[in-house]
Amino acid sequence: MAYFMIVIIKIYSINLRSVLKIANHSLYNHPLKENHRFPMIKYELIPEQLIIENTCNENNFFSPGDIEDNVILLTHESNYYNSLINQKLEKKEIRAIGFPMSQKLIEREKKIVQGTIECALNSIKYGISMNIAGGTHHAFTNRAEAFCILNDQAIAANFLIENGFSRRILILDLDVHQGNGTAEIFIENKNVFTASFHGEKNYPFRKETSDFDYGFKDGASDKEYLNKIKYEIPRLIDNFEPDFIFYLSGVDIIENDKLGRLAVSIKGCKERDRFVLNYCKTNRLPVQVSMGGGYSPILKDIIEAHSNTFRLAQEIYF
Repeated sequence: MAYFMIVIIKIYSINLRSVLKIANHSLYNHPLKENHRFPMIKYELIPEQLIIENTCNENNFFSPGDIEDNVILLTHESNYYNSLINQKLEKKEIRAIGFPMSQKLIEREKKIVQGTIECALNSIKYGISMNIAGGTHHAFTNRAEAFCILNDQAIAANFLIENGFSRRILILDLDVHQGNGTAEIFIENKNVFTASFHGEKNYPFRKETSDFDYGFKDGASDKEYLNKIKYEIPRLIDNFEPDFIFYLSGVDIIENDKLGRLAVSIKGCKERDRFVLNYCKTNRLPVQVSMGGGYSPILKDIIEAHSNTFRLAQEIYF
């Protein structure tokens, strides 16, 4: 294990001066009916914002390639996956997803997963890499749920372990909703540690058991939220000693999020991301970041909160 860690750190240090790599694809902004509660347009607006303000340029973005079925099947059960790609899910299974099913949607989900895998490989080289989409933590081994069909970070984690790129992975989920699918996928896997900080009374109402769970009370403020994560995250990392981190940076913790129920400010959300990324950088832990949720009725707040994560990655790493 010690030798493996040295290899990762050596690669990371050699490439430290490179550019931030961000996965993005035209399929990410999937067409939905007007007034759908999922703000799909954010996947178009976030890259535009980052380019307009000169945080990023076209060279930062890459289009993910195609994913092999066998990679997905490292995580998802074949019966479920075959029903999905052949569009034979039952009506109740489709209702649980929240999106109308189509071949285009399936292609989108596969692109997101491949994007996260390619990001993870870039993170090993450069310290960090980010996916404009992803964070599909409600996808279980055998079912989809709540806008999540294929679990991108879980699949990428299994890919890294299966191919010898990592041995001990922490999935750090700071979306306001518990990562129930991720918890179920890795319930018996000692090489992946799942940590979820979420709203105690928020969805899912029947929660799975992560390796670490913490539920915030409704209305939790910046101080309460930040004090807790700043205390717990270093302890989790010190105890588990991961060699790679997947970070789900959902911005549905902000106070005006219609699905959030917490009272964290945009500034507090940014401070959360600053703490996590600084900690990973200081401790030379490669980190892949997927965006996760954000459902504020004020679209510009969603874009601002997500954009802050990319701004901080540029500031801290490059």
